[in-house]
Amino acid sequence: MIKHDHFIKVYYRDVDQMGIVYYTRYLEYFEEARTELLDALGLSISSIEEGGMQLPVITSHCEYKLGATLEDKLLIETSIKQIPKATLSIDYSVQNSLSGQILVTGYTKHAFIDMSGNPKRVPKFILDKIISHF
Repeated sequence: MIKHDHFIKVYYRDVDQMGIVYYTRYLEYFEEARTELLDALGLSISSIEEGGMQLPVITSHCEYKLGATLEDKLLIETSIKQIPKATLSIDYSVQNSLSGQILVTGYTKHAFIDMSGNPKRVPKFILDKIISHF
């Protein structure tokens, strides 16, 4: 399994009128944490695209347990639990970094497509990087 921790702070732009992080922001937090996870594996988004591939989200899921509030510091744990075959699944856990309380969990599933939008098998250069960190 591959794990990566990413820390963020909740800003005013993130909260709704009730002072709670607006629910769609968590998908943006997922994207930020996912980008950092891939980068830590040596798979920056630009290097993936230079390799002729893209990883669009084909499924996303969030379970909201508790709301984060203004200026909370959050830990987003991302993980890849299995070596990809046809798709790449990434799991997320958003925690209050001070209390350790889990606020949100979820996952995204990604297809492998070429730059023309055609589905492909997981490319060797991506698979090799994931396997080397597994």
